[in-house]
Order: sequence, then C-alpha cells, then structure tokens
Amino acid sequence: MSTAPALPPLPGAPGGPALPSVEELLADAVAVAVPMRVRFRGTDLRHALLLRGPAGWAEFSPFPEYGPHECAAWLAAAIEAGWQGWPAPVRETVPVNATVPAVAADDVEAVLARYGDGITAVKVKVAEHGPEGELVPGSREADLARVRRVRALLPHAQVRVDANAGWTHEQAVDVLTELEDVGLEYAEQPVPGIEPLAALRRQLRERGVSTRIAADEAVRKETDPLAVARADAADLIVVKVQPLGGVRRAAAIVEAAGLDAVVSSALDTSIGLAGSAALAAHLPRLPFACGLGTGALFAQDVCDPAWTPSGGMLPVPGVSAPEPDPVLLRAVRADAETCAWWARRVHGAHAVLAAQH
Repeated sequence: MSTAPALPPLPGAPGGPALPSVEELLADAVAVAVPMRVRFRGTDLRHALLLRGPAGWAEFSPFPEYGPHECAAWLAAAIEAGWQGWPAPVRETVPVNATVPAVAADDVEAVLARYGDGITAVKVKVAEHGPEGELVPGSREADLARVRRVRALLPHAQVRVDANAGWTHEQAVDVLTELEDVGLEYAEQPVPGIEPLAALRRQLRERGVSTRIAADEAVRKETDPLAVARADAADLIVVKVQPLGGVRRAAAIVEAAGLDAVVSSALDTSIGLAGSAALAAHLPRLPFACGLGTGALFAQDVCDPAWTPSGGMLPVPGVSAPEPDPVLLRAVRADAETCAWWARRVHGAHAVLAAQH
C-alpha cells in the first residue's frame, strides 16, 4: 500500500475552506421528515436538515443518536455541497443496487418491483435487531429465506448482504457458510470492529467460503481505512459522503486505503443522494454497483423527480445538487420543535469544526 495522501482539511481548519457562520448555515434551512415505505434502520421517518448555500442545496442528516463530534463530519459534507460545490465527474451515470430491508421473504418481490427493470445487484439487510439491541427471534431463518428469495427472483444479479455489525463471529460464520451456495458478492460489516473482521475473514477462507468481506461501520475516521487494509480485514470498503466529511475527503480516503470501494447512501434524501452520486462519478475506479438506490424506500421525497435509479443506473448531478420542489418541501416540512432540535445540532457540530487547530 502506498503512502497515504494528505486528506483535504475540514472547513475551518488551517488551509481548509472557510467555515460559514451558524447564522449563514441556518438562514435558508428547512427541516424535513420524510416517510418511509417500510421500516428501515429502525425508523419510519427519515429526518434531515436541508441547507442552501451559494453553490447550491446541501443535506445535513446525521442519525439522532450521533453527538456533536460525529455530526461535525456530516456538517463538513453539507458545507462542501452548499458552499464549495463538488469536483467534476468522470462518468455520466453510475450503477446502483436495489436494497431489500429486513422484510419477510414473501414481501421481497414487492420491494424489488419499486426499482423497475435493469436490476444488476441487490443488497439484502440481515441481522435485524430489536429495540433492546438483541437479534430479533428467528432472524437467522428469516435472513436465509430473504436472501434465497432474492436469488430465486433474480438468478443473474449480484447479491450482497449487510449485517450492520449485527452478528457475533459464530453467527457470521454460520450464516455466511450456509449462504455459500448463493454466491454472495460480498458481506458488508458482518461483525463489529476491524480485528473481528480480520478474524472472520481468515476463518471463512479456511472453510473454503469465498464471500468477500466489506468494511462499512469500521470506516468512519480517516485512519480507519488504513487500519482495515493493514489488518487484511476486508476485501473492499464502503464509503458514505456525509459521515466521511464530503466528496473530496471520501475520495482521498479511498485512495489512502488502497482498496476498491462501494459508494453507499446514509439513507439520504435526493439532495444527499446527489452528493453520493457525485462521489461515485468522481472516483477513478467503480468496480461495484453503488448502494444509492435507497430513494426508492421513501414514500415521499424532496425533489421531483426523485433521485432514484432507472434501468439500474443513477444520473450524475454535476457539481451541485438539484433544486428541491417547493410543494414537496411543504408536504414534508418538520414542526417547530424539530427545527429547533436541528438548529441545536448545527450549533454543536459547528463548534467542533470551529475548535480545530
């Protein structure tokens, strides 16, 4: 692996782009609550704050449990989108996978139908956990049935699974060995942490299981991709624009890791999805379909047309996000209490960026 290149500085850091004031960030901000077609990542509503800067619209949507330090990278990504713009693309469209949440096997066909024709890859959510953090009873059998249903419906598609670090080592070995006949493209973050990923990958290879391992949750700080590569813990990394601080920083992290990357969504609205598509369009190599079809999981969105795939492909936005539709914005606008909550989160993340030295 080559020497890691320096990452682009965050807004407000020495040598980095200017950090807009909180007042400027919030001047045209719109808090939205977008309804989901099916429950996903434990939620029926995806909350986000849309910002508008001189370069265009931006999204700030860290998940509710994230504190100011985690949120700072998400705010940096929004500042890049709205106040700097994205780097020029090298391709006009990007391939995307369909996403199947942890639904019953009988419901898989209806979920896939929302993606239309041309599906070449499907990500299947597995290892669903309940509100207390425990695996849902019967999840192993449900996971196996869901994956096999996808394979039966789409025999020629690439099928990948995403456990969101929800399995123990033993559970991951068991299920991935059982699914070896499906021919999985890869398993995304089956267990938590870098060393556990490396141990799982070694044991699967010893068993003759050929499924690749992808690191997702383990890739959250700029040092993590290097640690993943050095530990031989994964065959590829999953990168998301908002948690990694923007398109330019995510691209630099991919280069530093020296591993192939899958660009994926953080369950963004169409504004955030456009940023993810901008990253996928900017990377020199794009060997895997991107996890950017999650717009199909929304019952409503903020753009018309929504940033959803057609024929298995997603258009590239250029260097700025599309304009949200005013009518759709009004329909999903959040209440005053939620707006105030978002303003507090922006203040907290902004303070972290402002404190850089």
